[in-house]
Amino acid sequence: MAEQFRTPYFLVEEERLLANLQLLRRVAQEAGCSILLAQKAFSMFACYPLLRQYLAGTTASGVFEAKLGAQEFGGETHVFSPAYRPDEFEELLEYADHVVFNSCAQVEKFGALAKSRGKSIGLRVNPECSTQEGHAIYDPCAPGSRLGVTRAQLRESVLPQLDGLHFHTLCEQDSDDLEITVDAFEAKFGEYLVGMKWLNLGGGHHITRPGYDIPRLIGIVRRLRKRYGVKVYLEPGEAVVLGAGKLITSVLEVVHNGIDIAILDTSAACHMPDVLEMPYRPPLSGSGEPGEKPYTCRLAGPTCLAGDVIGDYSFDQKLKEGQQLIFEDMALYTMVKTNTFNGMNLPSIVLKKLDGTCRLVRSFGYEDFKGRLS
Repeated sequence: MAEQFRTPYFLVEEERLLANLQLLRRVAQEAGCSILLAQKAFSMFACYPLLRQYLAGTTASGVFEAKLGAQEFGGETHVFSPAYRPDEFEELLEYADHVVFNSCAQVEKFGALAKSRGKSIGLRVNPECSTQEGHAIYDPCAPGSRLGVTRAQLRESVLPQLDGLHFHTLCEQDSDDLEITVDAFEAKFGEYLVGMKWLNLGGGHHITRPGYDIPRLIGIVRRLRKRYGVKVYLEPGEAVVLGAGKLITSVLEVVHNGIDIAILDTSAACHMPDVLEMPYRPPLSGSGEPGEKPYTCRLAGPTCLAGDVIGDYSFDQKLKEGQQLIFEDMALYTMVKTNTFNGMNLPSIVLKKLDGTCRLVRSFGYEDFKGRLS
């Protein structure tokens, strides 16, 4: 049972992963596209043997992720970076199959070398079509964005080198926003896609969320394939692991300052930084909104950061020292973002197998903290 492990720890459930993967494979088959794992959201390679049965490969943001994907996952390895380091590019080509550039200058600088090594290369474009609501930090089409080439910036001299185009504009969005973006993309860049081999629609597609309009997505992909004769890629991160992970934590103490405040052994700043960056209020099993249940309490971390606060929640009864709490949907953008600020230990990683057994995949300690320092 998972209760045997020392908190805090991440618990990833294969059963939930499998449900997502089966849906993604059905979408890929019906739409005729290839779906890749965006490792920036989830890099728990202990799960790669399962994931590789359903997905075509991985995407990477640099040489480390590309190496991890190539060595541990297999299939196709795609990489995109806003700018590549000259001293890493040769090594990157050892692992990547597809290399996407962020500017025409980067194509001119590295494209010939990548092509000489047999790599498929593409250019990220910016359709200048914002569909984000309330999350400007995640909007690649915001004014002044550094991500992707606008129509005005495109130099047609690089087009003969390109095998494909790439855009990524979504974040936790439905296929209606994708359709709006595709229309904008086609108006600005569709003519250049003719004769190319592939089109990558990026990530942010919340395909496995209940209520997501899957038939619309399938229709969009089919239309693009038919109109341009290209292979289509999707590279979701969240959709692969949505609802498949938990973060189990314990109450260390409850203090009071106008409101009861439970100090947990997990930290927003160290273990779930998106709570502060996005920000958002992570779902907590058995809790309610403030005031919804009889007892409202603020949940906070044990670091010295005054703002290390997870949020206010309500409960049926007062929280007690030693009580365990379970944060939901904690596989995505958590393990990949944890840090050791204040010397905080990283949460252990536990995998719940299909047969219900739980296995400790990794625990951390002082050497992991010390190894990052000098």
